[in-house]
Amino acid sequence: MSPELTKLAHAKGYGQSSHVVWLGRAGLKDWELKPIILDGDWTFVTKNSVDFRGPPERPGAKGQYADVALHAGLVCLNGPPGMDLDMQIELFEQALDEVATDPDLVNQVLEISWDEKELYIVRYRLPDID
Repeated sequence: MSPELTKLAHAKGYGQSSHVVWLGRAGLKDWELKPIILDGDWTFVTKNSVDFRGPPERPGAKGQYADVALHAGLVCLNGPPGMDLDMQIELFEQALDEVATDPDLVNQVLEISWDEKELYIVRYRLPDID
């Protein structure tokens, strides 16, 4: 994800937002980022949805968040392969608008997806505790 998204978050009032580059963590593997995200109580924004939430048909079955009982939220931006900066910004703006309507992302995944025809916004619990 581009650091430009963090600048956009700051402009929208999320001044505590940061970026892995700004934290000196660029190039870390997903499993190396996981403890930093959880220990820092960060809501994490990614375009590597499968790596963090698992397969779309079974979120939480695999992925970095599969064994996480408590997290500050996961935002997945799902666009076409090679998603450019304009698409990242468009999807992230939608995510920020959704968070503005309901800011509680604790143990939730917010997915903003574009399938070349339509924008989809889905929010669900992870882990799915009844």
